[in-house]
Amino acid sequence: MKILALECSGTQASVALTDGRRLLGEFFLASGLKHSRTLLPMAESLLTVGEMPLADVDVFAVAAGPGSFTGVRIGVAAVKGLADAAGKPCFSVSALETAAYPLADRVGETVCAVMDARCRQVYTAQFRAGERLTPDEAMTIDTLGERLAAVRGPVRLTGDGAALVYDALAPGLGDRLSCAPAPARCPRASAVALLAFEKITRGEALVPAAEIQPVYLRLPQAERELNQKKQKKEKTV
Repeated sequence: MKILALECSGTQASVALTDGRRLLGEFFLASGLKHSRTLLPMAESLLTVGEMPLADVDVFAVAAGPGSFTGVRIGVAAVKGLADAAGKPCFSVSALETAAYPLADRVGETVCAVMDARCRQVYTAQFRAGERLTPDEAMTIDTLGERLAAVRGPVRLTGDGAALVYDALAPGLGDRLSCAPAPARCPRASAVALLAFEKITRGEALVPAAEIQPVYLRLPQAERELNQKKQKKEKTV
């Protein structure tokens, strides 16, 4: 099963091509939120150098969120376009599960994937030995600290919010808290593809391009600000 996977839920962007569990190639950029200009050219270049016609791809996979609203929208839209052009199905995975995937072999540790949601909030989920312990959630860093204080044993942080959360919570959690090495923290398209392959082979359903949707967990900032204005206006009436 040949899978072309895209990941741009944060400031990084990557594209990977796999055949089963074999990684055929991957392009990765961490140059900021320029995904609208870089993501599709990376996909085209990867297919070209890999001598893989678009029509030969079996599944198009994407990290559908949570993460940057702009990045998630771009990734999902790009996968929709590619899959529709090729007439092939899609599969989406969690960006948090993608970030935790390289640490699936950690024994005796709880892996906490965290992505910076701004304003001292994070998107987060916990995993152990590759198994999900909690759903993807949005919460404040303080609330996450309370959750992690109740976790038994060491906790390893990963994701683009790992350093932020570590600096905030290490004084309270001490040596139980650590960060994954910096190069391993960012979600990567290769993990998206391998996760997608594992889930598909376990029987999870592929979907048409039209059914892939972004996963935000929170309203975009513009909508939150609009709702706040409406609430203030209603209180003054």
